[in-house]
Amino acid sequence: MGVTPAELAKYYPRLYHMAECDSWDAIGRHGLLGTEALLDLFEATTEQREMILTRQRTEAIVIEHHLHGRAVIRDQKPLLRSKLESCLKGCTFQQWLRMLNSRVFFWLTKERLQTLMCAREYCAKPHLVLVLDTLRLASDLIQRITLAPMNTGNTRPFAHPRSLSTFSPMADYPFEERLRRGLYYTVVELAVEVGVSNIMDYVVEAAEMRCSNCGRPGPSGIEIVRRVYP
Repeated sequence: MGVTPAELAKYYPRLYHMAECDSWDAIGRHGLLGTEALLDLFEATTEQREMILTRQRTEAIVIEHHLHGRAVIRDQKPLLRSKLESCLKGCTFQQWLRMLNSRVFFWLTKERLQTLMCAREYCAKPHLVLVLDTLRLASDLIQRITLAPMNTGNTRPFAHPRSLSTFSPMADYPFEERLRRGLYYTVVELAVEVGVSNIMDYVVEAAEMRCSNCGRPGPSGIEIVRRVYP
């Protein structure tokens, strides 16, 4: 039971995060923050917080601050409320959203990044992709890391049963048991509570990328539009 940072990095040496295309400078200044932490930084009003943290975002939301500038909070289009409420165990829809908004999420395979980037809702435009060193991040932030065996922010095409215990600390995650299913299914998401303020300590690559075959027949892939780091 459980997985160490070294074991996780052996199988998944890189982590991937898809962000808004023009967010590189802000991420460099403030780090990669979860939605709740970003609202704290931008001193959001109670009304703004309630709207953003407890409702599904069907569109991206722009927030602004007199010192910090502009930030975009991404939508939650893959998360359908009617399906989510039918599969939740032991928590409410609002509690689930607050849990998602309290973390920053990473894919552990490039294939899952590609699936998201080439989804109908996202394939028409470029996105900023951060590639991180798994061993360094997991070693430093192990106390705030949780692992999940599913895409917790998605209910399409199927809404798999889920609860707050779907997120497990690394020490409790059934890594060896799930390894028999193949790497694509062993760990689906890695999340860091609050966020990663010192994100540049772990970034090995950052680039604007897009789906290479959006809306056209044939296999899709990811292509680099512009490399921003290093």
